[in-house]
Amino acid sequence: MLRRALQEWGGASDLWVFAYASLIWRPDFDVAEQHIARVHGWHRALKMWSRINRGSPELPGLVFALLSGGSCQGAVLRVPQRDAEGVMHKLWEREMVTGVYDPRWLRCQTATGTVRALGFTLSRTSPNYTGELSPERYRQIFAHARGRYGTTLDYADQTLRCLQQHGIHDAALHRLLRHAP
Repeated sequence: MLRRALQEWGGASDLWVFAYASLIWRPDFDVAEQHIARVHGWHRALKMWSRINRGSPELPGLVFALLSGGSCQGAVLRVPQRDAEGVMHKLWEREMVTGVYDPRWLRCQTATGTVRALGFTLSRTSPNYTGELSPERYRQIFAHARGRYGTTLDYADQTLRCLQQHGIHDAALHRLLRHAP
């Protein structure tokens, strides 16, 4: 998948990445430019199982993914062309360790126009897609799920705070966090 993404990018221009959760507040690479952006046809959802980063095999946690339908406001991050291939490799080490995401080139609307950016989406047919969870299950996960990067609750809360700092309102995330202990 990395080889395909590199080919689709082409290498002749800067790389844009669509960030909708932790990539906004912890990209782990140098960003030359950042803009608020909206992508249509996809929405941010805390509906992907995490058995390493935010949970364990015994008590899986959750992480965000882009699911089809609706729209999502996030940020586009520009990486200069000279650094882009290295950043793509770093992104794969971070986001694609288990190969769960479906990387896609997304049309992102910014205040200054459209940007083609790499985004990480999730198919509803993936075994890592949670489907609908009950409020009780969210409470359990928020209270107990912990992985190598911390808790699901901390991750969701940090994402919400970062979105708010960027003037992005996520009503669905607000509702989910009402289930936190």
